[in-house]
Amino acid sequence: MENPYVKQFPELLKDKKLLYVHGFASSGQSGTVRRLRTVFPNATVLAPDLPIHPEEAIALLRRICDEERPDIILGTSMGGMYTEQLRGFDRICTNPALCIADTMHEHGMTGTQTFQNPRQDGVQSFYVDKALVKEYRQVSERRFEGLDDDDRQRVYGLFGDRDDLVHTFDLFHEHYPQAISFHGEHRMDDRSFMHSVLPVIRWIDDRQEGRERPIIYIGIEASAPSHLLQQGEAAPFPSFQKAVRLLIERYQVFFVAPALSSRLSAYATTSSWLTEHVNVPAWGHTVFTNQRHLLYGDYLIETAKTEGAMATTIELGSDTFKTWDDIIEYFDRLGGQ
Repeated sequence: MENPYVKQFPELLKDKKLLYVHGFASSGQSGTVRRLRTVFPNATVLAPDLPIHPEEAIALLRRICDEERPDIILGTSMGGMYTEQLRGFDRICTNPALCIADTMHEHGMTGTQTFQNPRQDGVQSFYVDKALVKEYRQVSERRFEGLDDDDRQRVYGLFGDRDDLVHTFDLFHEHYPQAISFHGEHRMDDRSFMHSVLPVIRWIDDRQEGRERPIIYIGIEASAPSHLLQQGEAAPFPSFQKAVRLLIERYQVFFVAPALSSRLSAYATTSSWLTEHVNVPAWGHTVFTNQRHLLYGDYLIETAKTEGAMATTIELGSDTFKTWDDIIEYFDRLGGQ
């Protein structure tokens, strides 16, 4: 059966190198690696099996970075802990186990452990004793060493809101501004990857390439009934979420909400709603203003036309665009223009 979530994006990371750093008891043959190679068919995905001893693992990763100069590094769980320490590269740390020794104690990750995926050396199990836990603690405690302002802007942290294993959002956010909550568990699946990790990879690739996509502004009232939005209880209009997922593939999408007198309350309600129903694509892409005519972009989707708008206005609910499905069809015909 065709996977309903995974799609190929041959234009992303084209002729680039992505280094994937796997988690505890995993390998470079994990499902995440297969997913990466499917989604980015024109990228080289480097996915080494990490040594059990953390000093050897971080040394291997640094050697690979020196030799291969990856364009982006993606690490999950334990791999996110290592990835944070690989200074000087664009990186994504997904549910990083920044305090891995504590995690190992709390979740019974000691004693005989079985690898979840095959390894090239054929080893199927390993043993975790107190000495090895101490090694992990020593390596993990080097987190944030040598961190400078440039590096702070090159690292994203993604944290599943249903992660029951690792809880390091606050610790990460003390040092990095780009900490983002996503809908998902500790282990990344197809849906959470496509909805959460892929948009961040697209942001990084666009920045690296100096790629400027056409800009679409979406008025918050076009996403759900306004009277319910103000209470934070509205369900999105039909096909709104589908439209957002499709639009971000070709456009820069921003969400526009009114800057009310009780701005903090308005900000909290709107941000909460967008976090729930749009999630990662809305992070850093929300604009609060009562002067939409000053927004400079290519398209403005709203329910009532803004006079003097510096963008092509698409009026949801009009005869031409009765529903979000009509808007999807319109932009599909445009093909990214």
